[in-house]
Amino acid sequence: MYYWGDIDTHGFRILDRLRSIFSTARSLLMDRNTLLEHFQLWVREDSPFNGDLERLTATERALYDDLRHNRLGDQIRLEQERIRYGWIERELGGLIEDGGPVRP
Repeated sequence: MYYWGDIDTHGFRILDRLRSIFSTARSLLMDRNTLLEHFQLWVREDSPFNGDLERLTATERALYDDLRHNRLGDQIRLEQERIRYGWIERELGGLIEDGGPVRP
């Protein structure tokens, strides 16, 4: 199972909650490279979440911590619908090549 949410504190909170039920859920396009590649499309997250999230991977947690502590900028948010289509297509293509569970 894959989860693709906004790259912001609430997106990571939702991922953490999802993993409380589906522990093997994986994030998709919620990584530092995607965020930095689309910096010109960032918007402000109005009311960030600041709690501890225990079910994130180390990489996810590092990005979440950077967001909640404003290390990359003030209340950064990248909404998933703003990510370039070619970027999404390349990521999904990688899942298919890796034998991931992408179904029509």
